[in-house]
Amino acid sequence: MILLTGFEPFGGDTTNPSIDAARLAAAALNASGIDAAAEQLPCVFAQAPAALGAAIERHGPDVVVCVGLAAGRGAVSLERVAVNLIDARIPDNAGEQPVDRAVEAGGPAAYFGTLPVKRALRALEAGGLEGRISQTAGTYVCNQVFYALMHILRTRGGSVRGGFVHVPPVGDPGRAGAAAPGLEALSRALQVIALQALDPSPDAALAAGAEH
Repeated sequence: MILLTGFEPFGGDTTNPSIDAARLAAAALNASGIDAAAEQLPCVFAQAPAALGAAIERHGPDVVVCVGLAAGRGAVSLERVAVNLIDARIPDNAGEQPVDRAVEAGGPAAYFGTLPVKRALRALEAGGLEGRISQTAGTYVCNQVFYALMHILRTRGGSVRGGFVHVPPVGDPGRAGAAAPGLEALSRALQVIALQALDPSPDAALAAGAEH
């Protein structure tokens, strides 16, 4: 079973492509015979980890793909590392703006995700979808949820795979020269990533690091 999560709108926006794409992807996976669900998380530091934990308990997934919006990026970003740090540049939807706070007091400094990000990247490219490996999920609610996910999976034990994907803003397919992907493309990308995670094979040995 695949669980996808996305966030409610934030920062004054009325929609959020992370939850919209997650819902489309879950519907498409279900239509193809693969059990999947999409859950919306609050963009609120005090609520998001608990909402994620409740969704995991409710669905009992084999794979968890958490999704968030990265407004400054132009491609789907497969995140590798969650850090135990909250340092909010802007307030969350409850008006809170924590600075230099741990996600989990006493927890490890960082967790690596367990999605096969390099196999997923290769599969995205083979399907004509743009992707990249990212070494940082930031220090906002996205990173908090990523860290909380990996902490939950580590403390529960078992073989559930999990990780985080940042999606770019959605382009307008009717506007000439629109560079950003459409919602359908983001949905297809999430399906590819989730299906790669269902495959228990080891990750690919593919150079996709960063110089800085």
